[in-house]
Amino acid sequence: MSGYQHPTELGRAVDALREDLLGDDGPQISTVRNYNFAILPYDPEDEFKLRRAIHELSETLRDAGWNTGTIPLNALLLARLRAQGSDFLESMIQREKRLATSSEPGRGLRTLKERVVTLLEGPEGIAKDVIREIDRLLDERSSNPDRTVIFLGRAGSLYPFFRTSALLKHVAGHTRNVPVVLLYPGNVVGETGLSFMGVLPADRDYRPRIYR
Repeated sequence: MSGYQHPTELGRAVDALREDLLGDDGPQISTVRNYNFAILPYDPEDEFKLRRAIHELSETLRDAGWNTGTIPLNALLLARLRAQGSDFLESMIQREKRLATSSEPGRGLRTLKERVVTLLEGPEGIAKDVIREIDRLLDERSSNPDRTVIFLGRAGSLYPFFRTSALLKHVAGHTRNVPVVLLYPGNVVGETGLSFMGVLPADRDYRPRIYR
């Protein structure tokens, strides 16, 4: 399996990532010291293809003696919402329903977005949950931290509430320098721009290597 070259754009990006992780001199996914991040963009319509590709990549890495872990961002988002209590969730649902039938239907989504963003942004937001999960995964795999990679998946669940560039900014410095790969649903714009879900304006506030 490790020698197979995928013909698709997504497959070629995954193959390049695999080769850099398994390099003779150790993982080479970043040229920035102490910033061991990479981004693997994919068309949001290819979500299930992406999951299969990462599953195959993880199997290949484990066969080579690596530990792999995935942090599903959708689960962290739902946990944050549930932590606010059932009354919070019910009130937000009822408010959006009420506003959706008003003369300004977009107001419901804007109100929801404004409220949810406050739960996700900043160092105490979802970045804190990601750091906690990274620590948990690394503690479970403490026997081989130099051959461990963590994938941040299901990032599409954060749309339209949160940009992933802000997430990486707050997670940086808290990964114990293991390779962390953000699986990014969106489009590459130019050399370094990324359009989240292919909808939002291109964000160029990214430092990690982009596999494409």
